[in-house]
Amino acid sequence: MDMNKRVSLELRHRSPSEVHELVLDNCRSGDGKMEGITEEFSNLEVLSLINVGLTSMAGIPKLDKLKKLELSDNRISGGLEVLAERLVNLTHLNLSGNKFKDISTLEPLKKLPQLKSLDLFNCEVTNLADYRDSIFKLLPQLTYLDGYDVNDREASDSEGEGDGVDDEGEEEGESEDFEDEEEEDEEDVVAEDDDEDDDSADDEVCCFILRRRKHFFKKKFDLKSFI
Repeated sequence: MDMNKRVSLELRHRSPSEVHELVLDNCRSGDGKMEGITEEFSNLEVLSLINVGLTSMAGIPKLDKLKKLELSDNRISGGLEVLAERLVNLTHLNLSGNKFKDISTLEPLKKLPQLKSLDLFNCEVTNLADYRDSIFKLLPQLTYLDGYDVNDREASDSEGEGDGVDDEGEEEGESEDFEDEEEEDEEDVVAEDDDEDDDSADDEVCCFILRRRKHFFKKKFDLKSFI
């Protein structure tokens, strides 16, 4: 499916300004350029273009709210200046599996002051001596390169996944559900205890009746013997 059709499909009768996340992975770009994405996507925060055949970023529009851009498994080898010009608030950029060979091709990223995470897995540039030190020196604003910080500490799962508001809401909901379940379990336990108490009382009554019957028959037998 070509990129234009895929964009139309992903809109699902929404206007572009209503879209916050757009995933176009594995569709086909025309002439190696981005298509169907315009400045009308003014509230877009996440854009994923994995394996779409891109060779250039020339077609990307100005998206001031975009924070995360996934471009892995394409054929991009340079031209990152356009990102610094049009994606000024970008914080996470994945360029894994592209054609970057030299550190110099990444220099335009210095103009992205909010950039915190950069991935370059499976790019030739990662084979250079002192690759990590060179990138952190070139881009001092970075916190993570290929998932690790300058001290080789791995990024936590929560790092770089938005502001976490939705996750917190889900956790609160899960917590409330858990508390409700606990209350229900306690009620069940109390009910079971009451049932057990009732059963114990019934058992005591039965034992009392049996003892009385045994005593009655014994007395009756003794009386017959006496007569």
